Amino acid sequence: MSVSVIAEDKTDKPVHLFVLSGQSNMARMNPKTGFIPEAENLFKDEKIVYIKKSMGSQYIHRWLPEWDEIAKSKGLEENHRKKILRDGKVLYYQPILDQYKELLKKYPKPASVTFCWMQGESDAQGRVSVAYKDSLKLLISNFRRDLKRPDMNVVIGRIADYALDKKECVKIRRVQIEIANEDPHGAWVDTDDLNNIEVNGVLKNDIHYSKKGYVVLGQRFARQAHALITGKEPAKDGRP
Repeated sequence: MSVSVIAEDKTDKPVHLFVLSGQSNMARMNPKTGFIPEAENLFKDEKIVYIKKSMGSQYIHRWLPEWDEIAKSKGLEENHRKKILRDGKVLYYQPILDQYKELLKKYPKPASVTFCWMQGESDAQGRVSVAYKDSLKLLISNFRRDLKRPDMNVVIGRIADYALDKKECVKIRRVQIEIANEDPHGAWVDTDDLNNIEVNGVLKNDIHYSKKGYVVLGQRFARQAHALITGKEPAKDGRP
């Protein structure tokens, strides 16, 4: 599990707050090697603050208590849902709210809040893609409500091309772009060129990314977020 917060004393500079969350590819992304340097370069003398809450091999229901109801409405059988839910605990949503509340004590009026999401591989592998769009849309809505930021920006990392022969993976990828494009405060990040891993001298499209890939991932999150915050058009191909 990864939990990181950058926080300093109150400042007169505009503060841009980022929530970085998701499963293993977010957990493996070190914000200090890609995201933060790029964000600080883009925002110059403004203040960058982030919360990171991520854990490998997690379904979206770990952030969303309404998942079972959504999955049931989409026709997923009870035994399948129970297998996915396991203990059913929502582990990663409230800690983000708690850390956000603490940050507001030091930075009470952030100029912007942006949610960066890198998750979906587990839902594809677990064959529950049918519930993913409604689930992710509701998760975004819940954050906007509970953070009291209806203007919260969203940058979604599209899961990589490691399993294009699997329809569940293809559907999750499509849904992630749809949500980003349908949201007036949304953008997406492409990762298809970040997961080229050499195994026994042969390159393959892995579920995880290369060391350089994680740096680029952070940079792309920062660039797409900067475009949204400054009123510019995000890169439509996900590769700013």
